[in-house]
Amino acid sequence: MRVAVDGVSVHFIAPDGGTLAAVGPVSFDVEAGSFLALLGPSGSGKSTIVRAIAGLQLPTTGQIHVDDAVILQPHDEVGMMFQDATLMPWRSVNDNIGLPLEIINLDKAEREKRVREILPLLGLEEFGESYPGELSGGMAQRVSLGRALVQQPEVLLLDEPFGALDALTREKISFDLLRIWAEYQQTIIMVTHDINEAVLLSDRVLVLSQRPGRVIADIDVPLARPRTPEMAYTEDFIDTARAVRQAIDKA
Repeated sequence: MRVAVDGVSVHFIAPDGGTLAAVGPVSFDVEAGSFLALLGPSGSGKSTIVRAIAGLQLPTTGQIHVDDAVILQPHDEVGMMFQDATLMPWRSVNDNIGLPLEIINLDKAEREKRVREILPLLGLEEFGESYPGELSGGMAQRVSLGRALVQQPEVLLLDEPFGALDALTREKISFDLLRIWAEYQQTIIMVTHDINEAVLLSDRVLVLSQRPGRVIADIDVPLARPRTPEMAYTEDFIDTARAVRQAIDKA
């Protein structure tokens, strides 16, 4: 599904009763099946933008479309994964992943089938009956990713999903994500602070300015797919990462 953000701004009420402009206006399109990374300084509104696309935050001005639908509330075809795993400690891995399907009252047999199918993609096939307290941080994030993917969304929003993980675990899960994306071809929008991660995973990188966040750079990533960690040492990668860094420095 194509995502179109058209003239969107988001304002909040400040503590003094005034208006705080958090985002925008911003406009950009994300083609169906492509992978977009959002970078920018802290407070530039990256998370606010993806929350608006998810239907969790209404824009003050402008509109967001997912294909022909105007987003005014959460959309069945849009899934979101947050930075914190936020797993329910009293539910098993299977039950945590299947929670969104319970909420929409999906038939139990179909729910269990979908969970069984997704566990091997995440390397969790041996941990379905485990509980969050028994998992490492990386495994907990895999469960959180599974919870977003089990809905089979056409659009997947990732809000700094791997920011709290160590570098090696982060890289492993990032490439797990690319492998799953190659199979299902969702439209992905990912918020990250990591330039290398953005360039290595995405098709395009949007760089936002200081608050209120506006798009100040739209940079194509010329790396072939499938991606490999070794691409981080290529000239194309280095040149693209440098262009993203220069845009952020000007933000």
